[in-house]
Amino acid sequence: MSRPGRGPRVLVARLDSFGDVLVAGPAVRAVAATASHVTMLCGPQGAPAAHLLPGIDRVRVWAAPWVTETARPLDDTVLDEFRALIAEEHVDEAVVLTSFHQSPLPLAMLLRLAGVRRVSGASVDHPGSLLDVRLRPGEDLPEDLPEPERALQIASAAGFGLPPDDDGRLVVRHDAAVPPEVAALDRYVVVHPGASVPARSWPPSHHRALVAAYGAFGIPVVVTGAAGERELTATVAAGRTDDGAAVIDLGGRTSPAELAAVLAGAEVVVVGNTGPAHLAAAVGARIVSLFSPVVPATKWAPYAEHVELLGDQGAACRLSRARACPVPGHPCLSSVRPEDVLAAHERLVGRALRMKPSSLRSTAEGAA
Repeated sequence: MSRPGRGPRVLVARLDSFGDVLVAGPAVRAVAATASHVTMLCGPQGAPAAHLLPGIDRVRVWAAPWVTETARPLDDTVLDEFRALIAEEHVDEAVVLTSFHQSPLPLAMLLRLAGVRRVSGASVDHPGSLLDVRLRPGEDLPEDLPEPERALQIASAAGFGLPPDDDGRLVVRHDAAVPPEVAALDRYVVVHPGASVPARSWPPSHHRALVAAYGAFGIPVVVTGAAGERELTATVAAGRTDDGAAVIDLGGRTSPAELAAVLAGAEVVVVGNTGPAHLAAAVGARIVSLFSPVVPATKWAPYAEHVELLGDQGAACRLSRARACPVPGHPCLSSVRPEDVLAAHERLVGRALRMKPSSLRSTAEGAA
């Protein structure tokens, strides 16, 4: 994209996970609209998402000692590493993006020590000299803002707004080729069974039954997952029945760009509260969101037009931010049946699913 010649060189920071970086996309585009250069600072988990976002000139990866997934000692080596990174990027100012439960102040302090002249962020705690632009959550930032809108407001307070022709939706590049076996399908549904923590996971047995149900309707299923989820995706893909439609297990077989392309081609994407849900939103997919209320759906549900949210949002685990379900039986999600997903699918596409004739015969024979 073209850059204004006299804008500042801006570092935009989002230090946590893949999905967190994706929802920062509109804020990044707002900064890019007037900055002469945009550096995106990410942790190791989020960096692959940053490479998909428009508006970024360079992605830098830095593991912050206070981020759970990258925790390491804070020592002189870490400080020297950070100072060198900032010096290499020639940063004029920084916009620190955080969720409602995070503080920008640790990073703001390091940015100050590295010589960054202007730093913006949202902080409940008084920032002293660490922030030049401070938004107060609950006052300047409403508590129930979706995460993309929260990030946009932080960027706006720093002086960066979206151009008039940008609607503020999630956007990623998804021009990678899909695997040939997927490209050969006339239609398919994506089922993504994995999640970052157990509290956000629909049971594997439910996913497997859903694959079998789609087979009865003659709808091919593409099961997706990360490299560490291959066993899970294989278990779910095994839900195919002998006379069912094709099931393709892509567990561990796609790059983020390829996954984006697979999601973009799906009739419907069935996914939990995890990074690929935001990727599905960014490519405009229709989404059945299996959403555990351990975090608020108002903030973290897929930020897209066509979403069916399933899961008991008033369950006892609500807003607990639990990683493992604190309620026996995981009722907020286990109570969602495969039939509920199929009904949500019908609502999204605006038509009823029709069972294959062979499946109808099998059903009639079983009832006889």
